[in-house]
Amino acid sequence: MRLHPLAADGLIAAALTTVAVLLGTEAVAQGWPALDPLAWTLVALLTLPLVLRTRAPVTVCLAVHACWAVYVTLDYWPVVGSFGPMLAVYTVASLRPTRTAAACAVLLAGVWIYAGLRSDTGSMASVAGQAVGFPLVLWRFGYVARRTGELTLRLRAEQADRARREVAEERVRIARELHDVVAHHIAVINVQAGLARFVFRSDARTAREALDTIEGASGEALAELRRMLGLLRADGVQGADGAPAPGLDQLDEMVTRVRTGGVGVELRVTGTPRPLPPGVQLCVYRVVQEALTNVLKHAPGAEATVELAYRAGEVTVSVTDDGPVEGLDPVTPAERGGHGLIGMRERAKLYGGTILVGPRSEGGFGVRLTLPTPVQAARRGDAVTE
Repeated sequence: MRLHPLAADGLIAAALTTVAVLLGTEAVAQGWPALDPLAWTLVALLTLPLVLRTRAPVTVCLAVHACWAVYVTLDYWPVVGSFGPMLAVYTVASLRPTRTAAACAVLLAGVWIYAGLRSDTGSMASVAGQAVGFPLVLWRFGYVARRTGELTLRLRAEQADRARREVAEERVRIARELHDVVAHHIAVINVQAGLARFVFRSDARTAREALDTIEGASGEALAELRRMLGLLRADGVQGADGAPAPGLDQLDEMVTRVRTGGVGVELRVTGTPRPLPPGVQLCVYRVVQEALTNVLKHAPGAEATVELAYRAGEVTVSVTDDGPVEGLDPVTPAERGGHGLIGMRERAKLYGGTILVGPRSEGGFGVRLTLPTPVQAARRGDAVTE
């Protein structure tokens, strides 16, 4: 349970007040005067201001030391009021620069020696050692706490920056692949336009079919261009290698490669297969590829299943495994994170789909991607009955 900082400081101040009160009742037994109302008031002023120690550490430190000096001057037992100043010095050391913390530590040492002189116990060597040792220890602990806090903030900032860079790089890579898809559509439009022009007068039916193809390809190309322009966030990206973008017809080849890696993979296709835009096929292919790669890395010896389902209005692909074989150094499902999941989520978001990734209740791990079917594909036969 996380407490508000002010509430946590309030509890600390209440605890120190309780300790001071308990010690104050032992003052007579220790040979010191009994605490009167003025003494109890000073004790309260030594501990209760610590509620604000993180908001105004230097002010609180000076205030409690002034109260402690008054308390010592009135010849009350100094130990009762020592806890507040010590915590105040630690707070300054943990929140303020070294010079400020050193000045507050010197102030604590000075009041400590003053209390030893007022008590006249005859053990000034011990008092001097405490006056040097306690402030040094408190300053060191506070310094370590401050450095740890600074390093933690820096680490969080670096992690956030690295995560942003990874997302940007993944988006650029996806956009580069979409460039190939758009180029394919433009090439189809160019060829069909030439065909339509050639047969415009001699074969009206062929010309109409070519124009229909141009209409569909141009619509898909425009959609891909919108996605690509929304993803591009960086300059100086190297060009693609010119290889055609993989599609669903290459899933069998991918499954075969994974089987040779030692993972038994079964590919299932349900529903009526139908043409899908290259970008959608690429999205499905990459998600399956990443999921099977994770099986190879994190679940050695597992049996995996890839199920591609053509449904009404959508296409769904799921990749599940039954977990690693015992004794083959598996990685726990909670550790199956990494940069690949970023790419999966970005691809699903790009095409308006959803993706679920995580351990299964029956054991193993699963990835499930659902993408809506484009309108053009639906017109070509997206009427599967569930």
